[in-house]
Amino acid sequence: MRNIARTAAAALLVAAAVGTTTAANAAGPAADQKADGVIVVAGNTCTWTNASTSAVPPGTLAVDRNTINRPGGNLTCGGGITAVLNNNPVFTFDDAAGVARTDFIDITGKQSFISCRYKATNIVWNRDGSTRKYVNRAFTATKTSGSFLCPGSVTTDAGGASMLFH
Repeated sequence: MRNIARTAAAALLVAAAVGTTTAANAAGPAADQKADGVIVVAGNTCTWTNASTSAVPPGTLAVDRNTINRPGGNLTCGGGITAVLNNNPVFTFDDAAGVARTDFIDITGKQSFISCRYKATNIVWNRDGSTRKYVNRAFTATKTSGSFLCPGSVTTDAGGASMLFH
């Protein structure tokens, strides 16, 4: 059950770069207001591609959960886990400092009949060079609801998730 909860919290960050898409930078190709994500927690990987965003970095933007979650999106997780992003995370960018920040991420993970919901706030992401790929700093998500088998909180290590805006 601990793996489920960690994957759920991580999937919430499913905000992460798969690395199969070319990152746009200031001098690069025009951005298409999309984001790819990946997160690995306890050996389970959750990914999505081409989620819609409300703007392009460095402008403040929201990632549309309806283009991440199925049926409109393609969020998938390994290990027999399903995940659902419950909010539209808002990202702000500080290009001078090379960081992005997320207000909060709220996610539900489910395996078999066990469901766990977690929320992480004030997540900080480090920019990878001049690309629009951002890698998370360590963060902890707190359980907001779910089975008694779900841990009260889960931690995602630094580098356990990334986000690629394109």
